Amino acid sequence: MRNKLFWLLCPLYVLVFAFILYVNGVFTGRVVSLSNLLINVCFLLVIGILFLISVLSFIRLNQCSDALVEASEQIKEEQKSNDGSLWEHYVGRGKIFHNPVLDEAFERYQKKVEQCRTRKGYSESCRIEEYINEDLLDRVASTHYNSAISGTLTGLGILGTFLGLSMGLASFNGNDIYTISDNVGPLLDGMKVAFHTSVYGIFFSLVFNFIYRCIMADAYEKLSVFTELFREYVAPTINPYDENARAMLIYQANMANSVKSIQKMMNGTAAEQVKGMDVIARQFVEQMSLTLGVNFEKLGRTLDNAVTTQAQGARAFQDMTTAAKQLHETDQSMIRSMEQLLKRQEEFENKLEEQAKQLESMSDFLNEEISNQLYTFNQMRDTYE
Repeated sequence: MRNKLFWLLCPLYVLVFAFILYVNGVFTGRVVSLSNLLINVCFLLVIGILFLISVLSFIRLNQCSDALVEASEQIKEEQKSNDGSLWEHYVGRGKIFHNPVLDEAFERYQKKVEQCRTRKGYSESCRIEEYINEDLLDRVASTHYNSAISGTLTGLGILGTFLGLSMGLASFNGNDIYTISDNVGPLLDGMKVAFHTSVYGIFFSLVFNFIYRCIMADAYEKLSVFTELFREYVAPTINPYDENARAMLIYQANMANSVKSIQKMMNGTAAEQVKGMDVIARQFVEQMSLTLGVNFEKLGRTLDNAVTTQAQGARAFQDMTTAAKQLHETDQSMIRSMEQLLKRQEEFENKLEEQAKQLESMSDFLNEEISNQLYTFNQMRDTYE
């Protein structure tokens, strides 16, 4: 029942520790490098402390998972002798798991369920998974710690690698072929530290990761079996029609009766109300016609004037639109003229550049001819003299 796979870490750790001591010559009495031995022993002691903390957390997790298995077996046995829900048998029980963590969570679950109790049953469902779940097992197993152990072991192996290489290179001071052979020994000693720490760091990382995942998967499976059995045979039955729902139905029925009575009263006096409103409306229209007749005529003339003014404004706006279109066309023609002028200027600039190049070549030619003539003249003068 209990998962004891994590105990495999102990013999593996002892074997690796003994192998490191043997390689460093502790058992034969030939310790080649005391610094290498101390570094390996320190690294292994750190790994041993990490393993010890993990083993303690795995023991607590085993206690919880065993309590879940025992509770599941107990539910199966009690279900055989009872046809209905077993909740009434569990209400008065204080500790059904005999585990402080699980018993505390189950006690909080019971309090929540009792808060939902009514005269006719339970009015609200409360799931056991809200209190006893994977998060609870993660806290018991210190998942935040154990999930980082694998990476920590790998990091220790890499740290030992660089530390050993640094030690070997620090003692390597050869400058020629004769002195290099004397420093090969310390360099190899540093490389031993590097390789040994890398090997057992990565080895322990792989083994621990495998064991940790197997233990957690087994605990989650036991939790799943317990929650399924608890929901099926122990969880209290929910009464959908509780007192609150019944009070709401009574309130709705009273409201419906009140609406019906108001509707009857409205139907009886509706005709009289319509006639009264007709008379009031006629009297109001007649009075308005007598008192405001002249004012209505003035209002009509004012509206006619406003319509005439609006028509004139529309014609003025249309004229302004036509002028704007003409101005736009004029702008377009000016833009086209400017584009043609720019093109002509570009052509003129190109021609000026060609002429400048021709003048430059012509001036070079003239300079060369004048230089030749001056040279010839100087030669002839020297000959004459």
